[in-house]
Amino acid sequence: MFAGEKTEKATPKKRGEARNKGQVPKSQEIIGAFVLLFTFLILGVYGLTFHSRLQAMMGTLLEHDLTMAVTSENVRALFLRLSVQGLWLLTPIFLVTIVIAFAGNYFQVGFLFILEPLKPKFSKLNPIEGAKRMFTIRTLVDFLKSVIKMAIIGSVIYMTLWGERAHLMELSRAPLQSSFAYVASLVFSLGVKIGVTLVILGAFDLFYQRYEHEKSLKMSKQDVKDEHKNAEGNPQIKGKIREKQRRLALQRMMQEVPKADVVITNPTHFAVALQYEAGKMEAPTVIAKGADYVALKIREVANANNIMTMENKPLARALYSQVEIGQTIPAELFQAVAEVLAYVYKIKGRTKANA
Repeated sequence: MFAGEKTEKATPKKRGEARNKGQVPKSQEIIGAFVLLFTFLILGVYGLTFHSRLQAMMGTLLEHDLTMAVTSENVRALFLRLSVQGLWLLTPIFLVTIVIAFAGNYFQVGFLFILEPLKPKFSKLNPIEGAKRMFTIRTLVDFLKSVIKMAIIGSVIYMTLWGERAHLMELSRAPLQSSFAYVASLVFSLGVKIGVTLVILGAFDLFYQRYEHEKSLKMSKQDVKDEHKNAEGNPQIKGKIREKQRRLALQRMMQEVPKADVVITNPTHFAVALQYEAGKMEAPTVIAKGADYVALKIREVANANNIMTMENKPLARALYSQVEIGQTIPAELFQAVAEVLAYVYKIKGRTKANA
């Protein structure tokens, strides 16, 4: 497997970026199919009303309007009235078309309003790039889908008309009104069948668009790592920052060691510096602690500043494991620490007396 092979699913970050650019899995075919299907269905429900209104409008036009004087004002008024009547007649179909178009987009991708796809891209004007887009796998698939769709729709139309061939042959002897009624019902039947067929094909196209979208968003393992680095920060840089923070914290802690009254050691593995100021502190406080190398540095600073160092393995371990820097010692260690401090103050008192 190649290192750059895109085998990983897209991360939420990449999905969000693609969505912000308008790259979403959407099938225009299923929207068009639903628009066609519901247009014919609304015509089936609205057909009689549509027919009566259209008949009344044409009757008024033929009986009254054609006999009026032909002037610019009359023609303008007639055109305006016919336009309003025609628009009012087609309003239900327009409303259904708009509602279905918006609903189809919403149920596929949710609410999405972006201007990125509207930005002009001059690269699309490049004839070489245009020629490359003409000979891609996606273009071939779209062409095959169109051929299959036309073949299926053609089959539906052929089978429907073939089943009605006897009625179609009798239309020449049928009255005009019944012929129109039959043709209207046949067109309605064809429209519904074609609409249902296109909806089914559109559902397959939607699945295909989602598959292609997921495929186009796939990432390589390196892409995922790079994104993680950009989101969380480079581990090497973060490590250096943490190391610098540790050095600064150690430096600040070492600056507190000269203030200690005593440093209790293990003697080599642990070192804990204690400070106690009567009247200011409720109990002795740990101002520095460390293990191994840090313990050695604490002892060195203590020796350089004439801070007494005492070896007490159990107490050193207990203070190191139980008390954090800046905290007072727990009650169970009061007795042991008090004995140590009493001894330290006694030694300091003798030293001062000898001095």
